[in-house]
Amino acid sequence: MKKFHKLLISLLLSLYFIPYNVLAYSSYIIPGGENIGITINSKGIMVIGKYKINGDLLNKDIKTGDIITKINDKKISTINEMTETLNTKDKFKITYVHNKKEKTTNLELIKENDTLKTGLYVKDNVTGIGTLSFIDPETKNFGALGHEITEKNTGIMLEIKNGKIYESNVTRIDKSKDGNPGAKDATINTEEIFGTINKNTTNGVFGKYIDELPNKHKYKVAKTNEIKPGKAKILTVLSNKEIKEYDINILKISITDNNKNLLFEVTDKELLNKTGGIIQGMSGSPIIQDNYIIGAVTHVVVDNPTKGYGIFITKMLEEAEKK
Repeated sequence: MKKFHKLLISLLLSLYFIPYNVLAYSSYIIPGGENIGITINSKGIMVIGKYKINGDLLNKDIKTGDIITKINDKKISTINEMTETLNTKDKFKITYVHNKKEKTTNLELIKENDTLKTGLYVKDNVTGIGTLSFIDPETKNFGALGHEITEKNTGIMLEIKNGKIYESNVTRIDKSKDGNPGAKDATINTEEIFGTINKNTTNGVFGKYIDELPNKHKYKVAKTNEIKPGKAKILTVLSNKEIKEYDINILKISITDNNKNLLFEVTDKELLNKTGGIIQGMSGSPIIQDNYIIGAVTHVVVDNPTKGYGIFITKMLEEAEKK
């Protein structure tokens, strides 16, 4: 009996000390709403298109969307590095990633007007604007957009090396119309860095906030079962850097694995008058309900831009915590 008792204690202690992962995001977080400039640098150089030289396409093995990672076994990650390498020799072996598989081929070049041409359009970074969703005051993790950043020519989500978010100033609004979403126009102040980006995911863009934390009212994070259909508001910028609240109505709540958990309609007359509804650049705008932060705007309903979708804020917070 004593042996059994000791064994039981041992088992209980073993169970007690089994390590497990605990998400450490704060119960109260700082809401975003700021318009931000975003720059991300890709892992490798993305092929975004091809062009003919003397009527022919070169490098037929390489496809749009492939990522060039090496030339002659030398790692490259920028267009400048690629150009400098190509100016050193006449023959090159190129390593690239196609459908997540690494491949190699010989790189064909043609010299035209003292310029070496590959027949490839390439890109190594993407710059745009969006909206900051939250800052966790304890960890200084931030989240933005609520969806991934893709390269616009290919529609492919960028695997990033690093990136930054900057101060941004909204200068003009193009209104949404049925079938034609509008957009914010904004300037980006690259001298004022708010944070560094380390992840680009289907749930948003994430990183560390490095500027001084904004002195704002913190909102309690809503659990999914605390969210209900009905009145809510979004925080966003339509002019300069002024964050304002606008009324919406939550129509439907969906417990799914995607980033369209909240279907809502814009009811605010000022917002409808200025934007026609949801516009590009509004992605990431925090959604507030009953003094809780519940989500962030992710998509516009193209055929009816007075309606949009949002992601649960808990999904973004959980993504920000993942290593």
